[in-house]
Amino acid sequence: MPGHTDRPLIFLDVDGTLIPFKVRPVLSDRPSGGGDVQPTNGTGNPLLDRLDPDDGRRLLALGCPLVWATTWMAEANDVIAPGLGLPDLPVVEWPDDDVAPAHGLHWKTVCLTQWAARRPFVWLDDEIADADRSWVAAHYPARALLHRIDPYIGLTEADFSLIRRWLAR
Repeated sequence: MPGHTDRPLIFLDVDGTLIPFKVRPVLSDRPSGGGDVQPTNGTGNPLLDRLDPDDGRRLLALGCPLVWATTWMAEANDVIAPGLGLPDLPVVEWPDDDVAPAHGLHWKTVCLTQWAARRPFVWLDDEIADADRSWVAAHYPARALLHRIDPYIGLTEADFSLIRRWLAR
């Protein structure tokens, strides 16, 4: 079986991906019952209540190295990772320039391909567009899955199923 370093990287955005824009419905099998509930987490940031701890378990179960690809940067390890049960993860450091990306690309696209350094990767973000997919397909030598997450819902089991199918190929 290939080692962990042979597995594709998984780049993780936070806002709209792990923290959806709408309150997640509380599943009936959870202790708090059913309905849309915004519990308090004691951190003072009500958006953190939208994290689903099961996302951490499901991400780890993919068996791939996880990397923060978010404007939260290193703060994701201090604030987001504990809520998901994740260890400290590597963080993509974004360039400090204000140069707009060419070809209608998302500002993260080229940086992520450079960070991945010819290694296969999955990018989970709510702002991925067809221009990003086309550019990566034309310019990146390894396999890549650029998967747009619905920002109002966040990661779902359907997203994880798609990722597992892509990884199995």
